Amino acid sequence: MEKYRLTGGATLLGRAEDHWRTTSLCLAVDFGSRHDPPGGGGTAHLMEHLLMSAPTAGGCSLVEYVQRLGGSANATTGLDRMLFQVRVLNRDAPEVAALLARSVLRPVLTEEALESERKVVLQELAAAAADPSDVVQDAFLGRIFAGHPLGRPVGGTRDELLGADVKTVLDTHRERFLRRPMTLAAVGGTPHAELRAALADSPLGEPAADPPWPGEGAGAPEPLASDLAVCWPDDDFCWLAVGGRAPAVHDERRHVYTVLADLLGANPASLLYRRLRGEEGLAYMFFAWARAYRDTGAWRVMVGTEAANGPAVLALVRRLLTDLAEHGPDPDDLAVARRQAVAALLMDTEDPVAYAQRIAMDGAASAAEPDGADSAAALEAVTGDDIRDAAARLCEELTAVVRPDGEAA
Repeated sequence: MEKYRLTGGATLLGRAEDHWRTTSLCLAVDFGSRHDPPGGGGTAHLMEHLLMSAPTAGGCSLVEYVQRLGGSANATTGLDRMLFQVRVLNRDAPEVAALLARSVLRPVLTEEALESERKVVLQELAAAAADPSDVVQDAFLGRIFAGHPLGRPVGGTRDELLGADVKTVLDTHRERFLRRPMTLAAVGGTPHAELRAALADSPLGEPAADPPWPGEGAGAPEPLASDLAVCWPDDDFCWLAVGGRAPAVHDERRHVYTVLADLLGANPASLLYRRLRGEEGLAYMFFAWARAYRDTGAWRVMVGTEAANGPAVLALVRRLLTDLAEHGPDPDDLAVARRQAVAALLMDTEDPVAYAQRIAMDGAASAAEPDGADSAAALEAVTGDDIRDAAARLCEELTAVVRPDGEAA
C-alpha cells in the first residue's frame, strides 16, 4: 500500500500490481445527502449527476470520455459519502486521474445541463418510487433516523428537485463539497509516481483555498425506541425492513454487526435461511446487512413476502434476534458467519474495483491494513458474547417498516 498526501489536502492511497493491465480509480468525498442545504434535499445527488455529465475540456463528459477510451465510469451518492469511479487501461490512467479531478473539483455547470440532468434524476426517483423494495429502505432509514439528516431520502423529493438551480448547486459545491475530506484510491498496473505527477497539475494538486467545513452540525441522532407497529397491505406482495441502529464507522463493534448480518443473511447456512425459507417457506427473497456512518450506523433484515405471511415473518425475525440476545449463537453457526464475513472482505481485496472503493471509503486509515488483515482479524475475533450484546441492543430498539403500507393503500 502506498500513501501520499496531495498538495490540496486529499490523500492518495493504493496498490500497484505490475501484472495488471488496467487501473481502477475511486475518488471518495466525505459528503452526502446528510450535507444537503436546508430545504435543498437531493442537491448532493443532483450534483453527482452534473459532475459526471458536465462537458470537459474536450467537449464531452467525463463518462463519455472514459467510455471512448474503452473504460468504464460510475458515481454514487450515499448518506454521507460520494464516490466517483473509473477503470481504464494503464496507459490512460494518469490522464484520466487528472481529468477526474478537474471534472469533480472544477466543473463547468450550466442551467441547460442542470435541466437535462434534472429530468434524468426525476425519472430515477419515479422508478424508485414504483419499486417497494427501494421505498421500504428510505422509509426504514427515515424511521430510525427520524428528524435527523440521515433520515432524509438521498434523492430528495420531486418538489425539492424542481426548485433546484445552478446557483444552489454551485454554492453547495464551493462552500460544502470542496471543503470536505477526499481520498483517491488507485489499484492496478499504473505506477503511483505517474499518478502523482499527473495529479500535481490538477485541482487536487492546488493548495486548499478554504478551511475544512465540519458539516456534522446535526450531531448523532436521538436515542431510538422500538416500533413494531405495522399496517399490512392488501396487496399480494410486500417488502418488510426490520432492524435498528448500528455502530459508527470508527467503532470496532461495527464488525460484530457485520457478522450478525451473516448469521441472519440470505445464504443457505444462515439461521434465517433455515427457518424462513427451509422450514416454513415464508419468503424467497431476503437480505441482511449493516452500514456504518460517521456517527452512527444502520442494521437491517429486508424480506420480500406475501402480505399474508408478513406477521409471521416479522415474528420470526424478532424471535431469532431475541434468542440470540438471550442465549447467543450456536458456536458452529457463529464460525460459519465469521468465515463468510472474512471471505467477503478478502474477495473485495482481490477485485480491483471493489478494493479501490473500499480503501477510498476507509480513507487514510486503510493504509494500516493494505490487504484487509486488520478488519479480517477483527471479524475473526467476534465472540458469542459480542453477538449476544449486539442482538440485545437491537431488540431494545427494533423497528419495522412495510411497503406498500396498508394505510397508504
